[in-house]
Amino acid sequence: MHPTRLALLIAALLPTAFLPRPAAAAEPVAAEPSADAAAPTDLDRVQVLGQRYLPEYSVRRTRSATRTDTPLRDVPQAITVVTDKLIEDQAMTGLADTFRYLPGVGTAQGEGNRDAPVLRGIATTADFFVDGMRDDVQYIRDLYNVERVEALKGPNAMVFGRGGSGGVINRITRQADGEDHRALSLLWGSWGRRRASVDLGTGIGEAGSGLRLNAMAEDSGSFRHDVRLKRHGVNPTLGLALGEATRLQLGYERFQDERTADRGVPSAFGRPLDIPRATFVGNPQASPVEATVDAFDAVLSHTTRNGLELRNHLRWADYDKFYQNVFPTGYAPATGLVSLGAYSNATRRRNLFNQTDAVWTLETGGVRHTLLAGAEFGRQVTDNRRLTGYFGNATSLLVPLADPTTTVVPDFRPSATDADNHGIARSAAVYVQDQIAFGPHWQAILGVRHDDFRMELRNNRTGGVLRTRDRVFAPRAGLVYKPVEALSLYASYSDSFLPRAGEQLASLTASNASLKPERFRNRELGLKWDLAPDLQASWALYRLTRNNVAITDPADPTRLLLVDGQTADGMELGLAGRVNAHWQLMGGYAWQKARIASTQSASVRAGNRVAMVPTHSASLWNRYDFNDRWGVGLGVVYRGAVFATADDLVQLPGFTRVDAAVFWTLSPTLRLQLNIENLGDRRYFASAHSNQNISPGAPRNAWLGVNLRF
Repeated sequence: MHPTRLALLIAALLPTAFLPRPAAAAEPVAAEPSADAAAPTDLDRVQVLGQRYLPEYSVRRTRSATRTDTPLRDVPQAITVVTDKLIEDQAMTGLADTFRYLPGVGTAQGEGNRDAPVLRGIATTADFFVDGMRDDVQYIRDLYNVERVEALKGPNAMVFGRGGSGGVINRITRQADGEDHRALSLLWGSWGRRRASVDLGTGIGEAGSGLRLNAMAEDSGSFRHDVRLKRHGVNPTLGLALGEATRLQLGYERFQDERTADRGVPSAFGRPLDIPRATFVGNPQASPVEATVDAFDAVLSHTTRNGLELRNHLRWADYDKFYQNVFPTGYAPATGLVSLGAYSNATRRRNLFNQTDAVWTLETGGVRHTLLAGAEFGRQVTDNRRLTGYFGNATSLLVPLADPTTTVVPDFRPSATDADNHGIARSAAVYVQDQIAFGPHWQAILGVRHDDFRMELRNNRTGGVLRTRDRVFAPRAGLVYKPVEALSLYASYSDSFLPRAGEQLASLTASNASLKPERFRNRELGLKWDLAPDLQASWALYRLTRNNVAITDPADPTRLLLVDGQTADGMELGLAGRVNAHWQLMGGYAWQKARIASTQSASVRAGNRVAMVPTHSASLWNRYDFNDRWGVGLGVVYRGAVFATADDLVQLPGFTRVDAAVFWTLSPTLRLQLNIENLGDRRYFASAHSNQNISPGAPRNAWLGVNLRF
């Protein structure tokens, strides 16, 4: 069935599903009570009203890291999870909001039009997944339908395929589960921010079958002048229990995001310009961003009588992204003039992926094996077109720093170097894995994946066609020692690769088409410790290297060399869960030393620090409930100084920001909350895309939320 028709069918059924259920026809009243009137009765389901709302900040298990249902404590890899309860308590709305509570994960600016995390020193705009499936287009993601966000650190092509150079960000979405879900959230905030979201679910038919609808709409302003945000999303899902051993899960999402591309302020004398935080440098009216996502998912799972688990996941997604921006490109202190540039970019991508996993558990001679075998096939069709903005016949416009917001709209037309291409990427992969338990103390994981990646890129301006094919093996190995059940120590090795087509499938050139893919290798030691039944701690020490980076041969400019490009050493600490019945927390600390190993740039030297990677960073959020009615939240976010780019010429100062919240439960179904961000009104710079595009952090602001469960 076409995904649009499926969505219309589910949308048509949902209103009737949530209507009050009619009472059964009246039965004649017997003169005397029946002898078995008190006999127990099996109920279809029970809806509990008035239960105290207890948010949880930790999870116990994941499927994402191993493709099997595994306790987090048994996975030899650093993983941080942000739950929907933490998201709600902090009034997070975008995926980037979660990054500040993911140790070792930072964020770049993304030119004001896309999510741009930096994982273990590797910046990415493509290493995003939804329920384990690739979601690699450049746009800004929302959290309205999210159950949790998982950061899986370190490259691991065995699980996720190409990319994932520093790790991946995986969103687990809410699904129809046959249970009742009835929640409404309303948010009002500073600068005219308004947002509403709803989560409705009900059971239908057989136990475990149900419908669920998550939806959101937002219309918000910003502390930045003339910067707007409008977005809405709807995600109906249908879950069907097809007998005791088979389940079908269907879902469709329509998401639209419109905003202003805000690229911040330029720099001078090695620091961002200290101008009023609200000042927009460029033309906000000529800097629109529009992103539309239509995605359909179908997951069919079945367990055979001998315990073999089979799972097939099909995802089709259509992405339509356009952005245009007029932004600062430099500042001349001697003249007091800011130079502006402009360009536009349109991307259309159609993704089709299919994954099949088979999992079988068996015991031989006291050794337990959890065997995984699977295959993944994908096809991605991408059209990309860029235009340069011309101010008359010039590609730049000078404006005074005293009034850097212009109303001049450039003329957008192609330059000689602007991209206009059509690409088709095809991938096929097979993988096997064995999770081995040698009694109660020792476990191991061994796996390997083979990817066959083919890329065809046509230059629409010249008619030239480039083709490349990469066949790559990606191993994974890990060893876990558990001296006691609550503590695990591990060592692991994993790697990944990035084809020359690049993470956005548009970087293929005649000079690099024949080169081997870039390789990323991660070596890691760590521990995971359940300090209490609901409190989890983790520690990881790692080295991540980037190899096969292409640079021009100094002795022969017509030839490219492959060299070691980057090394990142780091240590991470994490803590999440419930200390006692009243106190919950989520926090972490990261020490990172990410350096450039080799370069061909005259401005970037070997040994320079990698952009947007602080040496020290930390965060800690606490929620304390005094009683059933009142609670408070207090959070601290610290980030050390970072460089805007790898030339190490412009530095963003370090900062400490304090956030707070108050929670008031008026009744078992109604809760109010007030969130205050940047309580001390600290002036800081949050992120950068270049030395001349640096985003100021928001001043003190607040959200007022109403959360209703009915």
